[in-house]
Amino acid sequence: MTGIFKAYDIRGSYPGELDEKSAERIGSAFARIMKYGTIAVGRDARLSSPSLASSFIRGFVGAGGHVTDFGLTSSPLLYYAIIKGKFDGGAMVTASHLTQEMNGIKLCRENAIPLSGDEGLPALQHMVGEMPGGPGQWTGQQAAGSYKTGELTGSYIDDVAGFIHDPKPLTVAVDAGDGMAGPEVKRLFLKFPILKPVTLHLEPDGRFPHHGANPFLPSATSELQETVKDANADFGVAFDGDADRCIFVDELGERIPADLITALIAGYYLTATPGATFLYDLRSSRVVAETITRLGGRAIRCRVGHAFIKEQMRENDALFAGELSGHYYFRDMGFCDNGIFAMAQMVNLLSAQGLPLSRLIMPLKKYFSTGEINIRVGKRDSVMAALGAAFSDAKTDHLDGLTMEYPLWWFNLRPSNTEPVVRLNLEADTKGRRDTMMAEVLKVIRETDPSMEIETG
Repeated sequence: MTGIFKAYDIRGSYPGELDEKSAERIGSAFARIMKYGTIAVGRDARLSSPSLASSFIRGFVGAGGHVTDFGLTSSPLLYYAIIKGKFDGGAMVTASHLTQEMNGIKLCRENAIPLSGDEGLPALQHMVGEMPGGPGQWTGQQAAGSYKTGELTGSYIDDVAGFIHDPKPLTVAVDAGDGMAGPEVKRLFLKFPILKPVTLHLEPDGRFPHHGANPFLPSATSELQETVKDANADFGVAFDGDADRCIFVDELGERIPADLITALIAGYYLTATPGATFLYDLRSSRVVAETITRLGGRAIRCRVGHAFIKEQMRENDALFAGELSGHYYFRDMGFCDNGIFAMAQMVNLLSAQGLPLSRLIMPLKKYFSTGEINIRVGKRDSVMAALGAAFSDAKTDHLDGLTMEYPLWWFNLRPSNTEPVVRLNLEADTKGRRDTMMAEVLKVIRETDPSMEIETG
């Protein structure tokens, strides 16, 4: 079971790595972490999620904790329920964007503050490993807990709708990807007849039969891109399996890198909130910090991962944060990542600006990026050391993996927190320099580890 405890959640293949027995043990240990308090529990549409959620709940309640079960829901709605209902914590059974054979559990404390590899998850892992006999068998175990069901979807949609201001007539193409965004999208658009939705794959289906749950992959948005063009939509948005992230498409059917969306939304916020603080993950284009600073905001570079970003947002009272992966975090939503809320802000932005999305993005296309390249290597430490030696004159930091910066280009290489790969991001001032330096970096990696493989998706 030790391999399923990741940097900021629990994930593994079902049933080989994560099964009902392990979910029950995790639930029992989490009850102890939560001091046998009251938590909210939700699950996504994966075929294994109902049984894993039931087992987790059985472990939690059996150990003396109290559960309100919100059933089939998105991660953002579960976070909302934790905050709105003033729960002691919560658990979301989901593997987010990963393939259908995977599943996992996101665990939170009060105010939807996530447990992570820095705080909470190591203690939980230790408890699970040391559990004597079976779930619930702790010295000084509490009396039996309690179980009930809950429902806050209507309240959640009402609150999200309250942040959409004076929308103009817009056509919005939405691909819910057979995930949890679908039911929420339908209810949100019913509140705004002036908005015309063109929808794809709204019904949750844990098999993800159309294109998988990961909109970050270009292959997952090809249908949406064609739909945007065919419907003359003002923009398109594709959600992942649990609706905590999304990828945007402009009116020309072109995918927009998520870091440029971060810069665009931050700029929009600064028109109403001068001097606000924003976070961006270290894989993001230099144009993000440049845009925020130019418009009078405060830009803070941060490491990758929702647990780390949420913590740093709270520390700095940041208004908004964005990741290259398409996670967007909002202070107005309890510092949580929320794909539906990001779509709502895009409606606000386009309504206020009155310009096509492609024209708003164009000034931000200042640099040339490789995008994120996933590389399978067997010698991570050796690769990092070799790159450090090969580019020893660069400005270097280890905030998250290895970042090496030059005036005209930079790269970051970091181990994935969720998959057995390293992820490379490289950016330069020209396309030619980008391609040349990418070849140089890959050459060093290949010479260090000839078994390296570049993944495609």
